Amino acid sequence: MESNRRFLQFFDKDEYEKLVPESDEQKKKPFPLFQKDFGQDTKLIDLIPPEEFEIGGKSFLDVVNRRISRRNYTDEALNLEELSFLLWCTQGVKKTFKDKAGVLRTVPSAGAKSPFETYLIINRVEGVEPGLYRYISFTHKLFFIKSIEDAERKISELTYDQKFVGKGAVIFCWVAIPYRTEWRYTILAHKFIAVDLGHVSENLYLACEAIDLGTVAIGYYEQKKFDTMLEIDGKDEFVVLVAPVGKRPIL
Repeated sequence: MESNRRFLQFFDKDEYEKLVPESDEQKKKPFPLFQKDFGQDTKLIDLIPPEEFEIGGKSFLDVVNRRISRRNYTDEALNLEELSFLLWCTQGVKKTFKDKAGVLRTVPSAGAKSPFETYLIINRVEGVEPGLYRYISFTHKLFFIKSIEDAERKISELTYDQKFVGKGAVIFCWVAIPYRTEWRYTILAHKFIAVDLGHVSENLYLACEAIDLGTVAIGYYEQKKFDTMLEIDGKDEFVVLVAPVGKRPIL
């Protein structure tokens, strides 16, 4: 276990100069795209734009003080504004650099390299067909990928039989594309990706609390099977965190 702790540490200057290789950025290699392609003829689902949100007006201190992990959800559906709000708060695009080598989102990211794609398993959202989706953040839209038969059971099984995970109205699945960060930070990238993931996850917690929803971050899942279900290769892109979201029971 102790050897694995090195991942959490940084280098002293002499180590850095000795061990950190030249980056692809320094080699003048093209920077990676910050959004996966989805095909120009693909029909996308419009989300509610952030300037039209009428929810989420709680005070910051109230949200922070009330935030907890919530594992109990009702059978109610989310509405499209609620889903739009959560997606904007976790991966919304505010600005792209003029040279297109970085993107500023609603969450911080090392070097503005933004290594994540947001996949969603939608069980219950008003007006949206259940199934697997990807958030197209640059245009704030949804891309339908496929239907998932018996999704609640499958998700529960793939998260080590945590049955509440599959019961979420929506299950957020964050997928890392490490090269976006490796392009600049080489062997340092993976610590930074982990830090970035914490920022994204906490924004989901706070956004849920602001609109009376519940969520909890799930790190226990069957990696290969989950990657296969999302139709990603498990090498250059893979699931790094899962989070169910649902309506909270009224106590």
